[in-house]
Amino acid sequence: MANVYAIHSVGSSIMTFLRNTYPKQLAGHAMPACQFELVSSSQLAEGLEEGTRITFYLYRITVNEHSRQTRRSNTSSDSFVPLGLDLHYLLTAWSGNALDEQVALAWAIRQLHQYPVLDASSLSPEAGWSGEEVVQIIPAELTTEDIMRIWDALHPSYRLSVSYVARLVRLDPDSEAEGSRPVVAARFTHGVEANG
Repeated sequence: MANVYAIHSVGSSIMTFLRNTYPKQLAGHAMPACQFELVSSSQLAEGLEEGTRITFYLYRITVNEHSRQTRRSNTSSDSFVPLGLDLHYLLTAWSGNALDEQVALAWAIRQLHQYPVLDASSLSPEAGWSGEEVVQIIPAELTTEDIMRIWDALHPSYRLSVSYVARLVRLDPDSEAEGSRPVVAARFTHGVEANG
């Protein structure tokens, strides 16, 4: 489990992993110089600098279907359980030519296929991950219509993209003690004192 920095930590850690393992040469051929960036919607809308790059864009967050069941089956409705999330990403290639775009994206896809699990040692520390934490990076199938809807909402022209889901990201509940919860309601009684 982790704190509220976990969502950013996952995307940032995946980009750091790709950046740090990207080779200068592969199979006797020079690899294109490539940057790896975690981007926001506003960064995409403003446009990116020229050059070959792979971006990782978080376009959706959903509550993990199995963690919903955990909350429902819990015996006490007041007890705190972690919030389990699935993070939906687009891995996108940007380049001025087809060769660089396709080679860089093919390499990134293969890396995520070969190393689909991030453990606590490969996740950035600001989220306070527990030692047994594991996040899986799974290819997600999006229809052409779904991908086009995302790109229509973003405003830059469509770019070659692959979709992924990072699961299960578990956010810790607040660590406030039971007795220090905020008061949201109070009961008062009102009565008339009788004169003897």
